[in-house]
Amino acid sequence: MDKSELRAHFCSLREGLPAEEVAAASVAICRGLARWLADQLPNQPTILTYLAFRNEPDLSLLFELLPDARWIVPRIMEGRHMALHSYDPSRLVRHRFGMLEPAADLPTVDPAGIDAALVPGVAFDRQGGRLGFGGGYYDCFLSTTPALRIGIAFDQCLARQLPRGEHDQRMDWVATQSKMIDCGRMEWKPS
Repeated sequence: MDKSELRAHFCSLREGLPAEEVAAASVAICRGLARWLADQLPNQPTILTYLAFRNEPDLSLLFELLPDARWIVPRIMEGRHMALHSYDPSRLVRHRFGMLEPAADLPTVDPAGIDAALVPGVAFDRQGGRLGFGGGYYDCFLSTTPALRIGIAFDQCLARQLPRGEHDQRMDWVATQSKMIDCGRMEWKPS
């Protein structure tokens, strides 16, 4: 299958997951990821996350589980670019694509200062391949930061292998509700 067929397949699969299953899997992802991040990152890390929509794994529990982290969220801009802003739940607006994002007048954050980027996707593979919605926003952003790249997915959205173009950015790790996958070496399963 080509990218558009794979995107349609995995979007349909993810959007068909029952709300209770999405909620339980999201909690499991957050708990395992919080333990893993606490072991891997410096104290008070700066972490880019996303605000879930379209049945994506919801990472909002991480704000409570890692309260000492500086949380950053993206805002979509023209030309496949994202501006980064500190998370302020009182200053969110709805983007025309439907997701919540920071207000445009908030101060921006330098991508060079991000310790880890929690990256949404339609599907991921164990080699670090990512299939997004096709806009290229995260691929453009990831090329500007040294951050550790962690793809976030449900177990059901892991592919054997995804096609990769020259501009597609590879993940270092993929987090699911059952494991952390080092994209090249091994799996870490929360105890």
